Amino acid sequence: MRGHVVRRSALLVLAVMLPAVAVFGFLYAAGRLDPDWALAAGTATTAVTALIVGPAALALAVSRDAIEALSTDPAIDARTLASRSPKHLTPDAAGLRSALGRAWRAAAQRGDEALGRLAAAEAVIAGIPDPLLLLDAQRRIVRANAASVDLLGSVPAGYDLATSLRNPAVLSAADAVLHGEAERVVEFSIAVPVERWLSARFARIDGPPLDGAVAVLTLHDITALKRAEQMRADFIANAGHELKTPLATLIGFIETLRGPARDDPAARERFLGIMNEQAERMARLVNDLLSLSRIELNEHIAPTDRVALVPLVEHIADTLELRAADRGMQLVPSLPADLPEVLGDADELAQVFQNLLDNAIKYGRPDSEIRVVAELAGGERPNAPRLVRVAVIDRGDGIPSEHLPRLTERFYRVDTARSRELGGTGLGLAVVKHILNRHRGRLEIDSRLGVGSTFAVYLRCAPPAIADSGTTSRGRQPAV
Repeated sequence: MRGHVVRRSALLVLAVMLPAVAVFGFLYAAGRLDPDWALAAGTATTAVTALIVGPAALALAVSRDAIEALSTDPAIDARTLASRSPKHLTPDAAGLRSALGRAWRAAAQRGDEALGRLAAAEAVIAGIPDPLLLLDAQRRIVRANAASVDLLGSVPAGYDLATSLRNPAVLSAADAVLHGEAERVVEFSIAVPVERWLSARFARIDGPPLDGAVAVLTLHDITALKRAEQMRADFIANAGHELKTPLATLIGFIETLRGPARDDPAARERFLGIMNEQAERMARLVNDLLSLSRIELNEHIAPTDRVALVPLVEHIADTLELRAADRGMQLVPSLPADLPEVLGDADELAQVFQNLLDNAIKYGRPDSEIRVVAELAGGERPNAPRLVRVAVIDRGDGIPSEHLPRLTERFYRVDTARSRELGGTGLGLAVVKHILNRHRGRLEIDSRLGVGSTFAVYLRCAPPAIADSGTTSRGRQPAV
């Protein structure tokens, strides 16, 4: 390597010297210069050139070699770098080699620091819990964090924002910020897989752009806030409507007891019994409304616990066995022991099956049988989720087909008088629907007049259990 440096410097000296030597040779060939003078002038030119240009040529050769060595191995130390050069260098050549090494290592250190800051910034972007997207001046997505992918699915870099968010208000806000506005916030909703409300904040990026990004979009989930607002409005409207009748009844009987029936013990006992029934009905109504509101508040957050359905459903059947026996009915669970666990919330799923079995007891024919069967469903198509189907089958009068699509609406009753007589609030199936929405499941209803009804619940199977993965809901008795 040292000889390579010397050869490079010698060639450079020769390249500088050749023009002068060529001039002397031309003058000699033209007869204008004496041979002795030509030889002496050539020798003197060579010596002077070597003395003047030689150190500079050597310094350049050493510098080139040092740059090549540093390019190959930026971490090379000074001793190794010196060993690649001739032993005896001029102070200028040695100083230039050392300066190049220091400058190169300083630049490499600054580059490493910049890469570290970039990696830290990317780690911060990836770790932000809210969805975040960076946009360039053409409204194309430059970068998206993991939370964005979880919310929007695939977020392809280099594509227009409209490929991931097609809401007109969102796209209009993006254009406004990209054309000079400092910041804009809009609220919008998405309907799949369940309705969610989001707040989109666009802001321009001050300073050097990252990968061409000039604006940042952050999405904040405000579903809980919107649901809370709607919950308050619905509770007031529903409670006001449904409590009006029992309250009027209570007020009427209280006025009667304080007036004409003040001294009538028989009337007092009968009226107090009716008042107790109406008060219990109001309590059930308020409890169902509060339960429905709590479920709707978290409907956009899918539960992730593992729940074993066999012990859960059998426990619910045991708790309702006496009520069924009062009507001469029999609950018959028929669940396979190897039924897979499902993803869900044990208490909410207990509420689903309690409501369905309670309805079957209320509306089934006396002295009949209520069956609960379960089986695997789904998974026929590639990538289709495996599902568990649990069906509650009664032997009742059946439900006319025109009523089936509306059974899960709040306060919808096929027979209002009979429902109130049996203590129904009209909210049981609405609660079931919203719980299943939260579980990303579904409810199917099939009914035949004079034969009975089947209410089938579909739930997602839990993934295969991992040993020592923590506690699950297996064996836990739900709060009912």
